[in-house]
Amino acid sequence: MDLNKVMLIGNVTQDPRVSQTPSGQMVASVTIATNRTWTDQNNVKQNEATFHNVIFWRKLAEIVEKYVKKGGKVYVEGELRTREYVAKDGTNRKITEVVASNLILLNRVGGDSAQSSSYSSLQDFSKNNSQDDEIQLDEINLDDIPV
Repeated sequence: MDLNKVMLIGNVTQDPRVSQTPSGQMVASVTIATNRTWTDQNNVKQNEATFHNVIFWRKLAEIVEKYVKKGGKVYVEGELRTREYVAKDGTNRKITEVVASNLILLNRVGGDSAQSSSYSSLQDFSKNNSQDDEIQLDEINLDDIPV
């Protein structure tokens, strides 16, 4: 059995980049920073940020465009995907990204930070995404999440 699942809680580092594919599918990308804090051998507190590229497709991309802003705290669930591309200098490159299937806004811009909104895509994120895939949206409250 194999498992490819990523769960992140972090801060959005810049406003989303949103575009459409030639076939008209909406796609959004954001970078999320997660922070790790520890005490080293000398009893000095250390901090480290890790940056994660996250891709949202279709309805999730629309939601990201509308509600996700720089500095917002989000929970993202998805899977790791590595893809190849040709850089501007002509070299072949690889990049590993999180392809999101679930998004929870942990704070709302101008809203009550205790509230959250959850959006989920229950579709197969294969390389050849079909436009006929169904996306289901659910809105939940933080109190509904099991501990």
